[in-house]
Amino acid sequence: MNAEEKHVTKSGVVVLATSLPAADHERSVQCRLAKEIATLLHCPFLGDSGAAAGSSDLYYIPAETLVIYDDIPPDLCEEDFFGGLVCQPYVATKAISHPLYAEHCCAPSGWMPEFLHKAGNVVLDGYTAFSLEDAGRAGSELLRKGPVRLKPVQGKAGKGQQVVATRTELETALAQLPEDDIARWGLVLEEHLREVITWSVGQIRVAGGTVSYVGSQNLTRDNGGQHVYGGSELLMVRGGYENLLGLKLSPALLTAVFQARNYEQAAFEVFEGLVLSRRNYDIAQGLNGDGNPVSGVLEQSWRIGGATSAEIFGLKALGRDPDRQYIRAASLERYGESYSPPEGATVLFSGEDKDVGFITKCVRVAVDERQNRTR
Repeated sequence: MNAEEKHVTKSGVVVLATSLPAADHERSVQCRLAKEIATLLHCPFLGDSGAAAGSSDLYYIPAETLVIYDDIPPDLCEEDFFGGLVCQPYVATKAISHPLYAEHCCAPSGWMPEFLHKAGNVVLDGYTAFSLEDAGRAGSELLRKGPVRLKPVQGKAGKGQQVVATRTELETALAQLPEDDIARWGLVLEEHLREVITWSVGQIRVAGGTVSYVGSQNLTRDNGGQHVYGGSELLMVRGGYENLLGLKLSPALLTAVFQARNYEQAAFEVFEGLVLSRRNYDIAQGLNGDGNPVSGVLEQSWRIGGATSAEIFGLKALGRDPDRQYIRAASLERYGESYSPPEGATVLFSGEDKDVGFITKCVRVAVDERQNRTR
């Protein structure tokens, strides 16, 4: 994609198992996308491995963000894997997006308040707590301004979140949460927004190519009737964020891109050893408890995620057409056997999953973009 970026030859692509179990449909899609990445790298897909990333000859696709441990090569670079490598486990979660309620509050080893000193103006009002006591005090403070959203930091697709509007509701919600999990991973307490739109901003670097994107997320109902992540629609451009900002974006999208870029820049400045070949940031824009419009980064995703199918298929489409400067691609996730994928979509998984029931995951790339060619 970019001539100045070198391409490193690999002998094969491997999906790397992590300590957190993945649902069957997630694992199946990860393997499918690994095959697509293998074609970009011109090497075979070698399957699902339980081994640590120890060979520099292989390209790894971890299911979760990697953490620097003794079994991770110290010289692992972005050309060796798809995702992110961080210095501490908490850095890979939502926990970094908010400060502690007070300096003396509980915090994990290596907690770095410097990150929020640099990125604090691009996140929503909120706190991260590592004890029920701290969560209670932080939540009470936030409730003075309006409803509060409680977010387990390892939750995905919006699952496990709660909104509380009173102190009694807060106490009831906290009493139901596992204290050990909060102590280990943390809990985010964040201002709840009304009329919210969630944008996605991100970038991937694979096989010597770089694409950046901005897009929107959509919600769908799962088999239990709950609103969950339903996919992303992305506008993708060759190169870095500066090329994305060169497009004619709306003020809302420009704000989202600037906030994501600043959040990422702060992370690189603060977190030692940070390596990213895939990055995705969720930015929420809506009305706060006072009715004022606000915008802020909710969280980072430095791992293979829900938008990755659109990322990879969009990257491949741009690679097939050198004259094309940008492209639109969408990932879709729908529940229930009655769903019919749209025309032109590639189905990545469709079937019964023991964890979520019947689910279909597919990806679609726009084919009619007549006005984005260089010649």
